[in-house]
Amino acid sequence: MAEQKEKEYQLVVFTLGQEEFGVDISQVREIVRVVQITYLPKAPTFIEGVVNLRGQVLAVIDLSKRIGVPSKERGENTRIIVVEVGENTVGMIVDSVSEVLRLSSEFVEDVPSLVETEVPEHYIRGVGKLKDRLLVLLDLNKILTPGEFQLVEKHVKGVVAKEN
Repeated sequence: MAEQKEKEYQLVVFTLGQEEFGVDISQVREIVRVVQITYLPKAPTFIEGVVNLRGQVLAVIDLSKRIGVPSKERGENTRIIVVEVGENTVGMIVDSVSEVLRLSSEFVEDVPSLVETEVPEHYIRGVGKLKDRLLVLLDLNKILTPGEFQLVEKHVKGVVAKEN
């Protein structure tokens, strides 16, 4: 059997409440300050609304509501991480973004049952072990189901149609 090359993760690290999370940088398009969010009636509670980001209307989800983690009150450090999941682009509100980090796969484990986190296990890709902290690695492909993406797109198209 050929020796497997060690993989390195490059992650955008952010916080929600007291927990630190990481997402694959290849899925992050940009990180922006929170701008005016237009509320969408009849949208699921975790969808905050839509924003116009340089001419593109994007749905914005409150990641803490989606994954069930308490967040801090929005403030100066609150950010929207614009991510691409497959063909979809969506914004995620997080409490703060702290760093971009390289992490060797030898420091990433599957979700051990001993790790205390309020995040449902199916959203988690793994846990990164750093010197003095743990990093919950989220699987962005599981944050929204294909049906939820379709629902979000329907809401966004409705807003775009009203603007035109």
